Amino acid sequence: MELCVISSTTTFNPFHSFRLGSRRLFHSDSLFNGRLKKPIKPLELSCAAKKIGGGGGVRRSAASTKASPAVEPSVKEDKLPAELQVIETKAPNSSVKLSVEVPAIVCEDCYQRVLAEFMKMAKVPGFRPGKRVPENIIVGFVGRQYVLRATVESILKRTLPHAMESVTGKALKDSIQIVSSFPEMEKAYSQLKTLSYEVVVDVVPELKWNPENGYKDMKVVVELGDEIDAKKACERQLRQKYKSLGALKIVTDRGLQVGDLAVIDISATTIDEDGATGEAIPDAESKGFHFDTEEGNRLLPGFLDSILGIQAGESKSFSLVFPESWKQENLRGQRAQFTVDCKELFYRDLPTLDDSLADKLLPGCTTLKEVEETLTKRCQEMEEEAKEQATDNAILEQIRKMVEVEIPQSLFEEQGRQFYGARLLEIQGNMKLNEEQLASLSSQKAVNEFLETQRESITNIIKQNLAVGDIFKRENLEFSTDELVKEVENSITEFKKHKQEYDEERVKDQVQEILEGAKVLEWLKERAEIQYITR
Repeated sequence: MELCVISSTTTFNPFHSFRLGSRRLFHSDSLFNGRLKKPIKPLELSCAAKKIGGGGGVRRSAASTKASPAVEPSVKEDKLPAELQVIETKAPNSSVKLSVEVPAIVCEDCYQRVLAEFMKMAKVPGFRPGKRVPENIIVGFVGRQYVLRATVESILKRTLPHAMESVTGKALKDSIQIVSSFPEMEKAYSQLKTLSYEVVVDVVPELKWNPENGYKDMKVVVELGDEIDAKKACERQLRQKYKSLGALKIVTDRGLQVGDLAVIDISATTIDEDGATGEAIPDAESKGFHFDTEEGNRLLPGFLDSILGIQAGESKSFSLVFPESWKQENLRGQRAQFTVDCKELFYRDLPTLDDSLADKLLPGCTTLKEVEETLTKRCQEMEEEAKEQATDNAILEQIRKMVEVEIPQSLFEEQGRQFYGARLLEIQGNMKLNEEQLASLSSQKAVNEFLETQRESITNIIKQNLAVGDIFKRENLEFSTDELVKEVENSITEFKKHKQEYDEERVKDQVQEILEGAKVLEWLKERAEIQYITR
């Protein structure tokens, strides 16, 4: 049932928070070890990619996107017999295409090295191990096709680091893809004794601020829903606790009124401009929905008023218009026909509200006044936290809109998978999934569907994080080593407590991102003009 109105300004963002704490770090990396690996591209040489991109699986945060390190000494020491011809072309989504031509002399050198390796390893009849074997004999012994494949792999592995020199310092880790077809490369080499291939690599995205330095003097308007008001929240909590003490009894002699609880089936269809019945609205349908009339203000405006008076066994049909503020954009302003079937109707038989109920309402309390004071204190803390979260969200949303940037596909996929891993871990913790359910949710199909349906959200949060990282660098902000060490230790302690696998470097990278974000938000708040309004 998707009729509840939830404030976007005060709801915790499931994808992003710069507050420190173990939950933010639980991206369930262990879940990716066997099930959520990135799909294999046309050809991806992991060994070469690690040399160029740093490898090792170290997490790349969007806030501090890292480029490949300088060319390794082994690359500089391995001087090729001839220069490669590399043509660099800009590609979409902050990527670069490298068209590489490998001269015949380099291919021949790689071929001879492959033969030398086979001579060391192969036990050719009539020749002592390690001794030189005539080319035709070693090729015949190993197999011409196998030698051909090994030679092409050798050429790629040896020349790729040299081809990547032009993007050293800006190529993203683990984003290198050789997009040329391997069989076609084998065929071309066997005929021409030269090799050509194309590489696509993501590079550090360039941010453009509009306006330039606009983040330095922002005017931020933060909308706060009245649901976070401490006094009202306290009243709601007390009422909920009080209602839980009452017994539900069947209504037999009247229709639905405020205070009752009804079990209803709901169906809805759109109404076209000419008044004709349109399509069903799945998100507005529900079977056996437990509708608490005291929570009616959280539903679609007019819904409660339309069913007041309905009795068990009755059905009512009515039309309503989804407001322009509705969270689902495709339903905003849409007129819809609702049908509600009332299955059961209950009222609450509540005990007298006095001090005798204090301990039942809140264990440890002896009077209603103590219950109210304790709840008020809790709600005030929650109000401050919600207000701070809403402020952070408003600031992050504003700086996101100020930046123009192309998101590299590898960064999008990596961040999206981490978000999915965090969500899957949360689901697993709440529902205790069995192996079959976990396997289904961890499938490549499920991950890809998530990436597609959440594309806009993931992209927006990456843009926020990139903007935060850019501000951190621009303004030379910093945090102490002690802070980093302390938070890493706290996070590792939490991982061990929950018996979760972790990589210390990944944890450190994530903590660093959170600390950077906290410093940036603190810096922005000090300089921003912030106005709070209540809806």
